[in-house]
Amino acid sequence: MPSPTALFRPARGLSNPHLQTLWGPLWRKLPALRRARERLWLEDGDFLDLDWYGPDQTETPLVLVLHGLTGSSDSPYVKGLQQALEAQGWASVALNWRGCSGEPNRLARSYHSGASEDLGETVRHLRARRPLAPLYAVGYSLGGNVLLKYLGETGAASALQGAVAVSVPFRLDQCADRIGLGFSKIYQAHFMREMLSYVQVKQRHFQAQGHVEALAALEGLGPLRNLRTFWDFDGRVTAPLHGFSDAHDYYRRASSRYYLGENRTPTLIIQSQDDPFVFDHSLPTPGELAPQTEFELHRHGGHVGFVEGSLRAPGYYLERRIPQWLGGLG
Repeated sequence: MPSPTALFRPARGLSNPHLQTLWGPLWRKLPALRRARERLWLEDGDFLDLDWYGPDQTETPLVLVLHGLTGSSDSPYVKGLQQALEAQGWASVALNWRGCSGEPNRLARSYHSGASEDLGETVRHLRARRPLAPLYAVGYSLGGNVLLKYLGETGAASALQGAVAVSVPFRLDQCADRIGLGFSKIYQAHFMREMLSYVQVKQRHFQAQGHVEALAALEGLGPLRNLRTFWDFDGRVTAPLHGFSDAHDYYRRASSRYYLGENRTPTLIIQSQDDPFVFDHSLPTPGELAPQTEFELHRHGGHVGFVEGSLRAPGYYLERRIPQWLGGLG
């Protein structure tokens, strides 16, 4: 449960979980950040784009920020956190997963909720680039799931001094069911449109560039019609493109809940009970968490919401709490 110093109270008029969830993407306005973009080339020939912000100093603490599904480094929660970290005197670098920086990635494969190998390459790159800087990571939603999976897989060798995961879909199979219920179907329809568009843009790009092998891999998926649920999309697209036998296999191997006990990095998890993407029974029990993990479960907050204050003067709990907690690790 939250500590007394970490209490979150939703903004007056915004206690509804859907208003919390939608406030950032629909109504929050943030100024453009003057960030430096770096292209990280991966071992398989693909790339990730990294957006740097804050002090460019060798020993300044550095935070890697990981966005969620269909997001990017321009997502309001990413930019908001980067601003808050800079105000604390810290540097940050926002990762764009494959194909999320405004340019299609080079391979048929893309990013997904279990892509911890891409996170591992990024961490090794940052360690080599700033070996004297304390390195932390913050992941939201899909990014939080990837982060927790990575921490469990690497154990004491994570190369991170601390980590924060927010609104995590701990059990991907159960979250795929949850998002198909009630008002959450609106989110599901949005994600389906965005994910199908992601694939279609890549197909057109590969065709225009003459990338025959990558185009053949996408065309081998067959006609992508009538994909209405995450089970549909992950069974027809995610699984075959990334070496999983089917959606069940993907969900089992990529769900972070199965990796939590092996984490050896100090970690804060921030979750809400009214998250419209996550069942209560999808949340881990205390016995599943490693001793170094602190679990904050709030009554309200929606999915990557946690808007406090008032409608006239909204505040953002995550941008208050995360820098505070990371700073307290010493």
